[in-house]
Amino acid sequence: MKYDLAGIGMTSQRTRDRLVQRLREEGIQNEQVLQVISQTPRHIFVDEALASRAYEDTALPIGHGQTISQPYIVARMTELLLADNPQLQKVLEVGTGSGYQTAILAPFVEQVFSVERIAPLLEQARERHSALGLNNIRYSLSDGSWGWPQHAPFDAIIVTAAPDEIPAELTQQLAEGGRLIIPHGSDVQRLSVLQRNGDSLTQTDLDMVMFVPLIRET
Repeated sequence: MKYDLAGIGMTSQRTRDRLVQRLREEGIQNEQVLQVISQTPRHIFVDEALASRAYEDTALPIGHGQTISQPYIVARMTELLLADNPQLQKVLEVGTGSGYQTAILAPFVEQVFSVERIAPLLEQARERHSALGLNNIRYSLSDGSWGWPQHAPFDAIIVTAAPDEIPAELTQQLAEGGRLIIPHGSDVQRLSVLQRNGDSLTQTDLDMVMFVPLIRET
């Protein structure tokens, strides 16, 4: 499939730049993250009928009961992932979804390992990443709550759906000093950062958020 990467009108570079300015005003401080968001055509990650809304700071449906995350949340989670370790070698993404978060993360990481349980979403994401020339992403069609132990340990793990409780399988796949960025909770969700220090984990609870649930295969 051929994508209009430049966009026009409501998908133009000017519209992207307005989004970036809004994110800056909302507290995103990492200018490299903001630059990547400015350069990434979010409109190719949503259905064509929703393209005119792609640069609103809101989540949008992508089918299969899933959503593309709000740009602020994507920027916030990426910023948290890169804090204190801007040169990551291996990062696990749980929940490829549309592939937008993956595309924002890929320029900062030597290799991204992205896991998705819905085959059509994974295939669409792969096509979009190929169109953008992103060739440092490996994909797996599986239950992301189990992670990708064959390639562990990871310098960081980012989760784009919310389990009720943080899966121990994911924390066990963190490298020393590695951090896990994850939303969790059922009725009330919170974004948390967990960092491995030897055999212990430190957990910092941050923003209140709203993600689709992380579904574990039985």
